[in-house]
Amino acid sequence: MGESARRFDPERKDRIIEACLDVIAAKGVAGASHRVIAAAANVPLGSMTYHFDGMADLLHQAFDRYADRCIASFASRMDEATDEAGACEAVARHIETDLVSTQRDLVINMELYTIAARDPAYRDITERWMAASRAQLERFFDAPTAAILDSLIEGLTLHRALGDGTLDVAAIRQAIRRAVPK
Repeated sequence: MGESARRFDPERKDRIIEACLDVIAAKGVAGASHRVIAAAANVPLGSMTYHFDGMADLLHQAFDRYADRCIASFASRMDEATDEAGACEAVARHIETDLVSTQRDLVINMELYTIAARDPAYRDITERWMAASRAQLERFFDAPTAAILDSLIEGLTLHRALGDGTLDVAAIRQAIRRAVPK
């Protein structure tokens, strides 16, 4: 008696993680708090400490999920390739459309880089993401070329997203061809 029935909500933790990513996209890591994220996820504030060992744990899990999606997206893109030329084309299309296809993705990506630059506890995510990207590239290129292409992907993506628009599709393909030894 007097005991309230516990609400069964198996997707609660996932909703909180997704809400955290939404909050990061809207307000940045600096604007993410337990209260703001709980409201965005439409969950009781106590759910935050039940599912996560603090804000750092929640942020880590959210960024980890985002990185997993990006890793899967690149793997899917690279699965389209059957040879080196196809891999170059897949890399170009990835730069043009996949990584920062929305403002939300751009902000989350930048926030991940920023938090990883400030706090080494998040570098396992960026290192895992880079290793996964290089592994996909190494299916078609030697390790040094894969590392160069991985860096090129990041740089060209950022320049396309934040630059003046001079990196059109032809310039991207030309840059990739220059990075791949003949």
